[in-house]
Amino acid sequence: MRTKKTASTDTMIPNNTASAVFLDFQCATDFIPIPSEAEIEHYLKTALSSFSHKESVSVSIRLVDKAEIQALNLAFRGKDKPTNVLSFPFEMPEGIPLPEKILGDILICPAVLMEEAMDQKKSYDHHVAHMVIHGVLHLLGYDHITDAEAEIMESLEIACLKQLNIQNPYSLD
Repeated sequence: MRTKKTASTDTMIPNNTASAVFLDFQCATDFIPIPSEAEIEHYLKTALSSFSHKESVSVSIRLVDKAEIQALNLAFRGKDKPTNVLSFPFEMPEGIPLPEKILGDILICPAVLMEEAMDQKKSYDHHVAHMVIHGVLHLLGYDHITDAEAEIMESLEIACLKQLNIQNPYSLD
């Protein structure tokens, strides 16, 4: 069994809509290329800048390998296959004061993102940005189970990606 190194840092990201955004960045994969912490911070900040948060917020983003994301996908969604991103919103217990609102955890599998980017003939970096934004929207309560929900969530993703000068990932071009 191979042991993986996990790097973790906590970064405060300035954000006009929140007192502060704290990122717990973890890398638990040997896949190359992986997005940098600075890129992840930028995508996270962009996603959150579209929403008004008066309190400080905290998000954990963990880059994982296919085995880890497949195990979690099976455990939490009943799907025995790797996936691109999983989001786990945090539910704050009542009566426990914290210095910031914890939004939750996002797990991203760079290997799956690379495969998808190649299959869809799109930029890997743009796909990473899209999946960070997608994960953040799930933490904020958005979903895509129904067509109406998907339309709302996709329009928010498109708006966030536009801020990054990234084309609509849902267009047929």
